[in-house]
Amino acid sequence: MAIRRVSSTAVRVFPSTTSARSSDDGASVLTLLALDTAQGALSVAILDGPRVLAHRVEARTRGHAEALMPVLEAAMAEAGLGFGDLLALAVTVGPGTFTGLRVGLAAARGLALARRLPLVGVTTLEAVAEPVTAEADEAIAAAFDAKRGEIYLEAFDAKHASLSEPMIVAIEEAPARISGDAVVCVGTGAALLASALTARGVKARLSLAPAQPDALSVARIAAARLATFGPDRFRVAPAPLYLRAPDAKLPGGLDPILPGAA
Repeated sequence: MAIRRVSSTAVRVFPSTTSARSSDDGASVLTLLALDTAQGALSVAILDGPRVLAHRVEARTRGHAEALMPVLEAAMAEAGLGFGDLLALAVTVGPGTFTGLRVGLAAARGLALARRLPLVGVTTLEAVAEPVTAEADEAIAAAFDAKRGEIYLEAFDAKHASLSEPMIVAIEEAPARISGDAVVCVGTGAALLASALTARGVKARLSLAPAQPDALSVARIAAARLATFGPDRFRVAPAPLYLRAPDAKLPGGLDPILPGAA
């Protein structure tokens, strides 16, 4: 049974100072910075309404902490912006690696607190599913290889509406968590999932979309949520989403993801 573990670390509330400007058609426009360091890549994207001002992606399984600020500063320079020009932030909250996930969240929380900006949390599963194109009768299954014969999994309909909670599940049990007779699979666990689905008689195919989350997708999801709910919905910093407990324990048996262990 999947266990959704969310850090109980106290969250901070960012005072509201953001005011979006309006486009020619009256729509609200936010200059938004998105970060992702949660899985096997590092990416930064900056949107100004629908315009992409900067977008940088590099494959990376370690060293996120050292690389993030130089990549972030390069993206800001490419966009021709200072941090004072930003009106909103977004970051992936997991599932992902414990170290990489905390790097992105710490940077985003620090910027949000310093600039008093709304911060939208987006799961890595939502992010990797965002660019996938599916037929009307297909479900989208975002899956990351969690090792040990398990995958992180979330299912969506063809219009990207979530059909399940994020979960960690044994590969052989995953088909039972996805409804429908046709599925398009994406993510580092896509091939594992597609094989299990095919063995159960489900029509499964692999998406051509990238297998790693991308900050550009994170930014697009966040922009849509800000337009729907408004910035004040996102004044509380998002907590990390952990679907598996850490193996390591600190001295005294402390859990490294719980308060007092950071």
